[in-house]
Formats: sequence, structure tokens, C-alpha cells
Amino acid sequence: MTAVAAPPSPPAAVRIHRDDNVGVALRPLAPGQAIDVAGMRVIVRDDIPAGHKLALQPIDANGLVVKYGFVIGQASAPISAGGWVHTHNLRTRLSGLEEYVYAPTRPVDAPGEPMPTFDGYRRAAGRVGTRNEVWILNTVGCVNFVAEGIAKTAAARAPESVDGIHAFGHPFGCSQLGDDLAHTQAVLAGLLRNPNAGGVLVLGLGCENNQMDALLARAGDVDRSRIRFFNSQDVADERESGVEAVAELLARMSHDRREPVPASALMLGHKCGGSDGFSGISANPLLGRVADRLTALGGGVLLSEVPEMFGAEQLLMNRAATPEVFRQLVDMINDFKSYFLRHGQTIHENPSPGNTAGGLTTLEEKSLGAIQKGGRAAVTRVLRYGEQGTPGGLSLVEAPGNDGVSSTAMVASGATVLLFTTGRGTPLGFPVPTIKISSNSDIAARKPHWIDFNAGGLLDGTRSMDALSDDLFSFILDVASGRRRTNNERQGYREIAIWKDGVTL
Repeated sequence: MTAVAAPPSPPAAVRIHRDDNVGVALRPLAPGQAIDVAGMRVIVRDDIPAGHKLALQPIDANGLVVKYGFVIGQASAPISAGGWVHTHNLRTRLSGLEEYVYAPTRPVDAPGEPMPTFDGYRRAAGRVGTRNEVWILNTVGCVNFVAEGIAKTAAARAPESVDGIHAFGHPFGCSQLGDDLAHTQAVLAGLLRNPNAGGVLVLGLGCENNQMDALLARAGDVDRSRIRFFNSQDVADERESGVEAVAELLARMSHDRREPVPASALMLGHKCGGSDGFSGISANPLLGRVADRLTALGGGVLLSEVPEMFGAEQLLMNRAATPEVFRQLVDMINDFKSYFLRHGQTIHENPSPGNTAGGLTTLEEKSLGAIQKGGRAAVTRVLRYGEQGTPGGLSLVEAPGNDGVSSTAMVASGATVLLFTTGRGTPLGFPVPTIKISSNSDIAARKPHWIDFNAGGLLDGTRSMDALSDDLFSFILDVASGRRRTNNERQGYREIAIWKDGVTL
């Protein structure tokens, strides 16, 4: 009998780019352990947790630390080969505003393939939804509980042909001024336009700053036959009136049916949250593959989290499709940096404590890993907060890094499915199907009710990037077609968050 060779065990650490002087531990490493990293023999000097960095060669004090082929910071003390590289000996090089130069690079084209399809809902103006739901949006937080009551009562009576009835409460709309009020209106108007909402009830109070007429005007050219609205102060029984309004919307939606549409009609939002040291190696590059594939087909991908572009923004700027897009991106980056400085905050105040525990040290490191979710496609648009996007290329959306705010912003800009990578896990979900993709197999095994797709097989050596990319793309088409429900849908995790930046009276 011929012996079957055991599969090779995964390496102890990896070097991501040939120019890197640090590697990433794939499992905990102990002092004295001898490991091979990209053909180099390294003696481990410290206890190094999985996902954290180790020096592959000596690094002098003030020496540059390179990961992903780019500088992620500067050594604050000498680091021996095999030493742990983290917050105690690595500091950021980011400071204030910068001058940028447009040095366009030709994006790498994804290989052509036949146009795949999914079963979606065609809407007005050529938009396509992946769900057929009724959304209840509030002009003001005062009516949150009324909206929830309407949604629960109406859902109990809804036909099976409707995918759901959901209320999205928030604490804003009253006593807001200037940009603060504009942000609230922008995101609510964007949600009102999202094609996953086959019908929308806009519920107001009546006396709030966020007046109904102004919000509806902000929504622009929408199918008014699919919108109902009223102020609670103007009706005898607001809950009864709301249930009646939803019934009218359900009647309007009764003939909506899924039909085959090209994948080019998809709008995906790419997000990372609860990142770890593996996110930039497995899950985020996997989303980059999806971005390249979908944009090559003519579909759209949205990328947000502007502060998590700091330190990597020049790479995105060089991918701008035109000089005008480059200028818009420079303005968005510098506006956001000015926003930080205006509030007395340092630009590099990131990663979060959870990111740091997972192995990320500087904002440059986090950003270089985060932007990989956008692949290598050309940046075709820069969308300000709440601005409507359209399929076709990679669009950058103005919003903070906060998971709730940035995810909501992408839904407001038209995303009909969100891809959300995580290394530490989160139960968050948003108005559209939210596919959680783990960077490692451990969190996928421990939190199967959070994680929909595991990219950790790349680290385990059990799956190739090509195989994972094919599997994930098929998974996305199944979700978009309604053949699969994501964990956030099954668990009922759906919420919105609005960016607050202004005065409250």
C-alpha cells in the first residue's frame, strides 16, 4: 500500500511583501523558537501573539518598519531580529495636512468572464434591489417607538411575497442646525432611495427641525407611489394611521417579483470592523478580489471609512480615473483631516483598543490593510455623505470609520449588499443583507451565528485565494437572489447610525 503524505502544516509566520522587514505570526510564538519566514531562519526573541508582527531583521531606533511593501511607521527603540514589533517600539509617522501629487497608475484589469446573473427586483431609474421590504424611516427620534410598533403590527399581517417590514430608529432630527441637520437629512434621504425598499413610510412628529417637506425634497426624483408620509401630531391615532399606510404600500408592492438581472446591477459596500492582524492578509484582500471582479463586469463597489485611508491615501489617489476625481479625493481627505484638527484630535488616533489587541499598531498599518477591500480597480467617483452612487467602478464614500455610521452611509449611497470583514467579531447588521466574513477560522468557529463566510482557510492552508474568491462571489449572488439569508437577517440585527457633527440646541 502506498503511504499518503500528510498535508504540509501552515507556516508559523508569513511575510506579505518581499520588501517587508516584519512578518506576521500565524500562531502564538515563544522565545527561543526557530522559524522559517520566506526562506529566512529567524529566532523568536519575545512572546508574540497570533496576528502580531515580528522583526525579520534588526531595525535601528528611528528606522522605518515596512509591511505590505510600504512604511507603516518608525521604530521608537532598537528592535532585534525575531523581536515583537508593537506599540512599545513602533510609532506613527502621520501628522497634519499633506500635499498630494497625481501620479496615475494603470489599474490591473480583472480577467473577463461571462456575465453572471442574480434574481433581483427592478426599480425605477434602472436600479435593482436584492430585497423587497417596507422601511419605516423617522424624521425625528421622538417617534422611534411608534415606528417600531407600526412595523411589528404590519409585519404580522404582511404577505409572504414581502421580505420584511423594518423600522430604523435614531436619536436625531430635533434641535439640530447646520451641517448636523444636513447630515441627518442626507442619510435619511439616501435610505429612502435605496432599491431594497419596495415601499417607504416616512414618519414625523411635526415640530422638529427636520421638517418632512425638506426631507422629501432632499430625496429628489423617487417613485412617489411607493412612499407614504405623515406627521404624528396631525392624525388621531398615529399607530393606526401608520399601519394603514403600510397596507397601502404592500398593495403597491403586491406585483413585485424577482427576475434575472446581470451582476453588473449589483452595488456592494465593503467594510471592515473589529479588525485584527490577519484582516489585511486574508479577508480584506479577498474582498479586493470581489471588487476587481464585479467592477470588471460593470458593477459597483463602495468603500468608505475615510480616516482608515490616512497613510494609504496616495495609493487610492493614483488610481483616480481622472484628474477631477483625484482633486475630489484630495478635498475629501483634507476636509476630514481638518475635521479632526478642528475638534482638537490627532489625525493618527486610531487603531482602536480591539485593533491593537489583534496586532495592529499604527494607523498607516491599519489603512494599508483596510484599502485592500477596494482591490486594484480605478476609483471612478468620490461621493459626499448621503450622495447617491451608481453601478460602475469603485466609489469612495465620505464617512467616518465608525462601523455603524460608515455602513449606513454606504447603504444611503445605494449599496444593496454589504460585505463586512472582521477578525474579532461583531453582531452588527444594517438595513441591507450584511455578509460577515471572518479573517480567521477561530472566530468563525466560536461565533457561527455572527459569521457567514470564513476566509481563515487561507491562513490554515486549506483554501486558496482563487477558491475562496469563487466561493464568496457565488455566495454573494445567492444572497442577492434571496436564496440565502445572512445571519444579521436571521437574527434580526438591523440598525442605522447617523454622523453627528454640529450644534444641538
